[in-house]
Amino acid sequence: MIIFSTVELMDEQKCYDYLVQILHPKGLSCPDCNSPVEQSKVHRRDREPVLYFHCSCNRIYNAFSKTIWQGTHYNCSMIVHILKGFSQGISTLHLAKELDIDYSTLLNRRHKMQEFSSQACVRKPLTDDVVEVDEMYQNAGEKGVLHPKPDDPPRVRANKTRGHGTWDTDRPPVLGIVGRESGQIQLILKKIVEERILNPLF
Repeated sequence: MIIFSTVELMDEQKCYDYLVQILHPKGLSCPDCNSPVEQSKVHRRDREPVLYFHCSCNRIYNAFSKTIWQGTHYNCSMIVHILKGFSQGISTLHLAKELDIDYSTLLNRRHKMQEFSSQACVRKPLTDDVVEVDEMYQNAGEKGVLHPKPDDPPRVRANKTRGHGTWDTDRPPVLGIVGRESGQIQLILKKIVEERILNPLF
């Protein structure tokens, strides 16, 4: 895959507006007293379009305060590019090279976002009398060890790591539950697969 970055071509203001929309769907407000941003004064402009606001409760905040991006030094276009890469399953190594950022830091952030996404999922029991359950181990955007003979057919080059995958090996188990009557599907991401973890789910 060719590595290239389009970050410099992305509009920072539009990226900021997009991030505010997804991080604060009810509108940006003070993380302490919840006063709307319109009631705060602009405190700093040195990172525009990211502004720092001074609330009447004396809290200084910005759009990233008390979010997964709190304290980040990435600009808005880079954050959007990272989110895009995560959602499309692009490998962390490829993203790190493309954006010229630290691999381990990016991988840690990816794991945090995966964990938050899993916690945010609403799980309602299926109404079906009969369901089917299975599991798979999904490469989480990471690549296996390079095959020593790149010219071999794809099936020979495939990642054939033995054993169950785990969160730590970037092959987290994904549990699937399908209702026979409704056809509804629920997918559950877990860090490991053990009987003590699976039994309460089913």
